[in-house]
Amino acid sequence: MFNNFSIYNLYYQWWKNIDKFIFSIIILLFLTGLFFSLVSTSLIVSDKLDTNDYSFFFKHLIFTILGIGFIFIFSLINQQRLIKISLIIFVISIIFLSLVPIIGIEVKGSQRWIDLYFLPRFQPIELVKPFLIIFISIILSSEKYSNIYFKYSLSFLITIAVVLLLALQPDIGQTLLVLFVWSVLIFISGINISLIIFFFSIFILFFSYLIFFVPKFIYIKNRLISFFDSAAGTYNAQSDKAIESIVSGGFFGKGIGEGTLKNRVPEAHTDYIISVISEEFGIIAIILILFLFLVLIYSVFKKVNYENEERTKLILVGCVSLILMQVMIHVGVNIRLFPTTGMTLPFISYGGSSIVSVSIISGIILNLTKRKIN
Repeated sequence: MFNNFSIYNLYYQWWKNIDKFIFSIIILLFLTGLFFSLVSTSLIVSDKLDTNDYSFFFKHLIFTILGIGFIFIFSLINQQRLIKISLIIFVISIIFLSLVPIIGIEVKGSQRWIDLYFLPRFQPIELVKPFLIIFISIILSSEKYSNIYFKYSLSFLITIAVVLLLALQPDIGQTLLVLFVWSVLIFISGINISLIIFFFSIFILFFSYLIFFVPKFIYIKNRLISFFDSAAGTYNAQSDKAIESIVSGGFFGKGIGEGTLKNRVPEAHTDYIISVISEEFGIIAIILILFLFLVLIYSVFKKVNYENEERTKLILVGCVSLILMQVMIHVGVNIRLFPTTGMTLPFISYGGSSIVSVSIISGIILNLTKRKIN
């Protein structure tokens, strides 16, 4: 049973050993998300749903506090226990992801959420991502399997299983994230470039078949056609509105509450938050936010350079690669660099599943970058 002294000692040991600079950047990103939720998106979203004026902000605040709790837990436990717990949670999260096509809740044409009554509604893929990174990293760095081709093939089969489950929802954005992270991990592990080409050829053939021959995925083909030819449809209309808002906001923005994008797109507080911020606070705000992400990513990569253990290196690179790719997709969709797909901005966007996921990733990063005690 914990007494006050043991709790203080636990906190003291945790605070003494974690990388305080990385932790500070993570907290600053969370606070940035809360600030923009309060002044830009909460009122308009609450008005659309006819709820209390600041209900979305308070929900965002609760999710963030919960997320910081996850950061503390996952950065506190020792590394071996983290690995064991991660494997258990990975299996559970895959079971949840497998249930989505069966009992999942459909929202706006996609079946990505499950509601188990005893848990809040959540997206299982957000729980899968952090632990998939750890699982793949364990396989690739394992000394139990001497045959490197077996490791690549096993990691490929696990990744393709997750991709297939995502394809059933369908969720192309998360599929791209999973494939990107897997590609980074096998590349870092020293794979022959010809094998990467082979694996990606399989992925391309598979998705080409889905997009062009399976009726359920016809909307993806339409989005791609609309992306390259605006006259062919309105599938990228939200991205068009987003880039108009960025341009109209200019370098310094229109001012707090003066933006119009949050009234014109349904997911302003999640998938288009970067455009909402840019319209009201200017491109300078976006530059500062992206700078924070770059500082976080650089700080973790700097730690990787001093790490000797292969497994730890892979996990850290996988975690920051996931954050980097998610930021790139979010920004890319908002500036019409990529076709429209739902993707939150880590730490900043509203969304319980997304916040919990990036919090777990942050906890893992802090765990693996904390000071080693001999």
